[in-house]
Amino acid sequence: MTDSTADTASTSTRDLTALALVCTLTPSPKPSSSELMARHVLGELEKNGVATSSVRVVDHDVKPGVQVDMGPGDAWPALHQQVLDADILVLATPIWMGHPCSIAQRVIERLDADLSETDDQGRPIMYDKTAIVAVVGNEDGAHKTIADMTQALSDIGFSIPAQAGTYWVGEAMQTVDYQDLDQVPENVASTTAGAARNAAHLARLLRAEPYPAGS
Repeated sequence: MTDSTADTASTSTRDLTALALVCTLTPSPKPSSSELMARHVLGELEKNGVATSSVRVVDHDVKPGVQVDMGPGDAWPALHQQVLDADILVLATPIWMGHPCSIAQRVIERLDADLSETDDQGRPIMYDKTAIVAVVGNEDGAHKTIADMTQALSDIGFSIPAQAGTYWVGEAMQTVDYQDLDQVPENVASTTAGAARNAAHLARLLRAEPYPAGS
């Protein structure tokens, strides 16, 4: 690769943006393992030239429902706009009873409305956006949680890069959380870095060549 080609690739990623929706059940300002994992993913995205931001969903009054706007007091429309403004979505969730937590499920339910929302070319509005999933817990269920979330995000229109999930699961029936670790295990750190790198790469490709419109 020539220096000029490298400069072009760097420029094409520099203006990408990523939003983390942190689905912890713990309101701010209390510490959250899900938020810490999301910060680690965002940190890796920043290394790949992506500008990042995050929202702890529990701090906002996101109403139950499957519409973009569920009426007075609903905080989702503002969060939804942040999703629309980002190239990459990071969905971070803890495991509860072997499943994604209720807030992550609510986010997916609210995103369901976008199945019927289209852009000016008639394409689903989440086309050309990339999504990855980050999971923490001290019980089994990481693979299932990632599978559930990535399938739902794909259905909505997000593109899922290779190895798009990162997770840490502690010893079963114990109380050690991700935020309690003195150091992130090397295999978790490398998985997080790979997911972020692949997400940035795919987002760059989609920015350069969007999906075609349907007939």
